Amino acid sequence: MNKLTAQRRSELQEFQESLNIGFRDPAILNQAFTHSSFVNENNLGKNGSNERLEYLGDAVLGIITSEHLFKKYPDYDEGSLTKIKSVLVSKPILAGVSMKLGFGKYVLMGKGEAGTGGRNRDSTLANVFEAVLGAYFIDSGLEQVREFLVRSFLHNIDSKQAEADDYKSRLQEVMQAKYKKRPSYAIAGHFGPEHQKTFIVKAMFKGRMLGKGKGNSKKEAEQQAAKNALEKQNEKELKKQAAETK
Repeated sequence: MNKLTAQRRSELQEFQESLNIGFRDPAILNQAFTHSSFVNENNLGKNGSNERLEYLGDAVLGIITSEHLFKKYPDYDEGSLTKIKSVLVSKPILAGVSMKLGFGKYVLMGKGEAGTGGRNRDSTLANVFEAVLGAYFIDSGLEQVREFLVRSFLHNIDSKQAEADDYKSRLQEVMQAKYKKRPSYAIAGHFGPEHQKTFIVKAMFKGRMLGKGKGNSKKEAEQQAAKNALEKQNEKELKKQAAETK
């Protein structure tokens, strides 16, 4: 475990005060901010990174978000709730919240990872957000995590926007309406280290590429490929409309 210096304690206190939360044990908060690259460079041991806390935080986030949506939208069926939740807990959304709340500033990261922009990478920001939730759950319990999530994130939910951001569902609806068939997705490649892969995915239909996207998970890359396909389709429609009005 990485020992806390006076300066590090001060940084973690600054973080807590900025979000109006409090940890009884600052060491577990520090671990939530410890990237695997920092652990590897400093030989801190197999479980010194935030990855186990991220695993727990993902589950905590899931149950609190599901409960919140269940209560907020009593008229929505399971499919609608699932669609909104999948967007809310996606890497891009969590990364945006993490960046807005200033999480990236406190991440302990190896020099190599930091030098390639790792501190601002969506996967890093999303993962550390989940890790902090996991640490806060262990330190203070579910009620404290719920209060923080609702106050800082879930109270701003716009169901229509969340559904609009589910690009795969939208593309599927468009293709089924036009051709009575769904698009498919194929991995075109990937790059990066094993723990930090970036996937490239193509949205396909009858052997033709509709769109292309990349992301730090296959699901994220598929969403981006669907988004790219929808954007291309909208551009074609606009050009068609412009030609018809001439």
